[in-house]
Amino acid sequence: MLSARNRMRRSTEFDATVKYGLRTVQPDIVVHVRRGSDPGDGDGPRVGLIIAKSVGSAVERHRVARRLRHVARTMLGDLSTSDRVVIRALPSSSQVSSAWLEQQLRTGLRRALNPSGTHR
Repeated sequence: MLSARNRMRRSTEFDATVKYGLRTVQPDIVVHVRRGSDPGDGDGPRVGLIIAKSVGSAVERHRVARRLRHVARTMLGDLSTSDRVVIRALPSSSQVSSAWLEQQLRTGLRRALNPSGTHR
């Protein structure tokens, strides 16, 4: 579970991260990363989730959200304190394992944080 200080709660943070951050697309998730310019900008990296109704029923959406929060928690050490990450679950995310979601998130973060040779 993500701690409260690492959760994105304001819609303005979500909007800015999605609009101005780097986007990487994986088979089951889309990762948006916005690097902060000031390392003292926040208490820690913040992660937000977008789980649309197309993912499935409320039970399935909550299951996907729990799995993504758990996976994202393991990646917080790789982010600077001012980074903002939004993870958008695609409909197929409810059908895959947590290990596969973790691998996709790691790949998406690596591509967004080291954009050499990759495009938005």
